[in-house]
Amino acid sequence: MGALSCVDDYRSAAQRRLSKLAFDYLEGGAEDGHALRRNRDAFAQWGFCPRVLTDTSQVSSSTSFWGREAAAPMAVGPTGLNGLFWPRADELLARAAADAGLPFVLSTASTSLLEDVRAAAPEGEMWLQLYVQQDRSIAESMMRRAREAGFRTLLLTVDTPVHGKRDHDTRNGFKLPLRFTPKLVADCMRHPHWSWQMMTNGAPQLRNIAKSVGERADLARHAAMLSRQMDLSLGWDDLAWVRRHWPGEVLVKGILTADDAKLAQAHGADGIVVSNHGGRQLGNTLAPIEALTQIVDAVNGRGPSLDVFVDGGVRRGADVAKAVALGAKGVLLGRAPLYGVAARGGAGVAEVLALLLGELRTTMQLLGCAQVGALTPQCVARLPALGANPL
Repeated sequence: MGALSCVDDYRSAAQRRLSKLAFDYLEGGAEDGHALRRNRDAFAQWGFCPRVLTDTSQVSSSTSFWGREAAAPMAVGPTGLNGLFWPRADELLARAAADAGLPFVLSTASTSLLEDVRAAAPEGEMWLQLYVQQDRSIAESMMRRAREAGFRTLLLTVDTPVHGKRDHDTRNGFKLPLRFTPKLVADCMRHPHWSWQMMTNGAPQLRNIAKSVGERADLARHAAMLSRQMDLSLGWDDLAWVRRHWPGEVLVKGILTADDAKLAQAHGADGIVVSNHGGRQLGNTLAPIEALTQIVDAVNGRGPSLDVFVDGGVRRGADVAKAVALGAKGVLLGRAPLYGVAARGGAGVAEVLALLLGELRTTMQLLGCAQVGALTPQCVARLPALGANPL
């Protein structure tokens, strides 16, 4: 393997190592993939407006979330079934995030027990992503266990009343647990390292769901239960129920409109995540970075303080700088760290996070911004279409 110098290099390495079934699960979006592609392409609609002859000899990307320091306005975001990409992947992701000085967000659909993830990074800043099921005792158990393990912030995901239609998984015969059809066997033979790890470590399990319902791990049963139990009646008033069970910060994840952002603010959320679930739910939506400015304008100075985070399509430190300049408090990283862990395990995650941190600091210096607070709307401009007269 040659030198890996950017996130896309790790993506290519991950694609070589993983079976097609596993890589398509990591990479794929809903339906025709329009939202997935738009998430990435939308960042190119914004260009930088650098200032020169400014002192950036002491550049710092550090920031804080609710008074707690972070090395950059980034967090490793919540992603499910990560054990499909590397054994104990969530523990490796959490360890790398802690070493980089960044928060780690654990998914309800983690394949590692949250207690084991905490043990892997006992000093790390950890947040919990939560789905609320019809049987509220499952969410109550998850929140109780997370509180006891020292998780500080909760992200309530609200954009998954049902699962999006993912044609790539259907074509690949992706079902839980994995069924070794002739097609999958041939796929595994082309990727022996991944196959050997799956065989020797066993199929990934939704261990937190299993523990919260007091049952032995059974991937098919618990994946079906997670889908079947999603509460389609969940409404804004239920945020108060979450508040009663969670003493820390509560963020609402899955906001794409200013009206919903204002409702989250009115119902007492500490923050929101502008997100389209990585393009995996609705097949054709605005990219979160496109919705960000309108949402920030709608909530800033118009009510209780509300921190606005964003995710979707981040592959460069420059993307983080653009998001912050457009008003984001921070950025959640989804696929980027997964490419790292899928390519090279824990070392790969650490390398990807170091790349993004380095790119962010370089971008700040080239922009003339020595501090994160200097990343303002004046640092970016929407680019005209190629060939159009910018004047």
